[in-house]
Amino acid sequence: MTDPKKISILDYSYALPDEKIALHPALERDASKLLIWNKGQIQEDLYKNIGDHLPENSFLVFNNTKVIKARIRFQKPTGAIIEIFCLEPYETINEYSTIMQKTGTVKWKCMIGGASKWKEGWLEKELAVDSRRLAVGPENFQENAGNGKFRAELVEKLSDAYVVSFSWEPKELSFAAVLESIGDIPLPPYIKRKTDDDDTGRYQTIYAKDEGSVAAPTAGLHFTDAIFNRLHKKNIQTDYVTLHVGAGTFKPVSAATMADHAMHAEWIDIDIHTLENLLNNIEKPITAVGTTTLRTLESLYWMGCKLILDPLLNQVSLDQWEIYASPLAALQITADKALHSLLEWMKLKQLERLFTQTRLLIVPGYRFRVANAIITNFHQPQSTLLLLVAAAIGNEPVQDGWKKLYQHALDHDYRFLSYGDGSLIFI
Repeated sequence: MTDPKKISILDYSYALPDEKIALHPALERDASKLLIWNKGQIQEDLYKNIGDHLPENSFLVFNNTKVIKARIRFQKPTGAIIEIFCLEPYETINEYSTIMQKTGTVKWKCMIGGASKWKEGWLEKELAVDSRRLAVGPENFQENAGNGKFRAELVEKLSDAYVVSFSWEPKELSFAAVLESIGDIPLPPYIKRKTDDDDTGRYQTIYAKDEGSVAAPTAGLHFTDAIFNRLHKKNIQTDYVTLHVGAGTFKPVSAATMADHAMHAEWIDIDIHTLENLLNNIEKPITAVGTTTLRTLESLYWMGCKLILDPLLNQVSLDQWEIYASPLAALQITADKALHSLLEWMKLKQLERLFTQTRLLIVPGYRFRVANAIITNFHQPQSTLLLLVAAAIGNEPVQDGWKKLYQHALDHDYRFLSYGDGSLIFI
């Protein structure tokens, strides 16, 4: 394959008019349009019929991460607005649920809008306290909870972000409850409008479970209970992984070639029973719902390969370029063998869950080891997500297949990006 570091991002650009960007979700989740790509052939349908295009007895994997209300707005006495966007915990993370349930105080890595207006001291705002959200037992239930206080203190400036210390009263509240009370849904930067009540439900999948994402796994936004019922009637099995989507997913590639692009890291959280279920279904056609799910499945494969090379590793994660270099690049290992290696390592370490980071970068020329298809929205020009789609489509039998798919979508009034329509691509 072509050296992935030499890939020019200009080759993965296209004109995306503003009017093609969906600013609001479709009236019904499963009424969005679906473009199917299968060996160069294009077919159109609606998401509600997606089961008709999937093989019987196949296996669908979803990302069940839950979007947190990561945007917090403060107004200074001068009237100046400062907006803090929580990116990820700054402290040591063993699992996200523990971080989100922390009480009293936390430190997070954040982006800050209007940082120049925040010279020193605390930012503070009232916190409407719902006693039902207190992270304590019923014996501490307060009949009249009233208002509390929420404070932010600027701790440190990093090269690409800031460290902010948050504290609040009453201290019994969890950080998850605090964000739910005072935060806003973090709509992507290209949706240039204020959030509304509809976003709270619609910028979230119906199966969202584990809090931690600052962006939605958007391919899953189209799925409804009706779709799941039709899938199960066709004997299509489903399961869930967790990858907490970071703001880096929206970061365009600014470097001329991929060699100078730093791939963002994201946290994955896999239950050992999910890994066993994936192994049991590894011979079936496997469809990843979303780029985050696809990156998770492929990351699990490579982590298993690393453990085959060195079974005594104390921890396992994945960096940006290591799969493209020796010794991993030379390995010819089946998905079954790699995932089995990871499972046995977890059992040896007595781990019920694998919680680690991946920086896996999937670019054209990549050979997929686990997934046979992907369901995904239409992505920004010059983005790592578009590179992943181009890799899934491949260059055969149609040269620059992704361009054909995206041009069809543009010509036929498909809606683009997070709230837009989507595609089913057979790899």
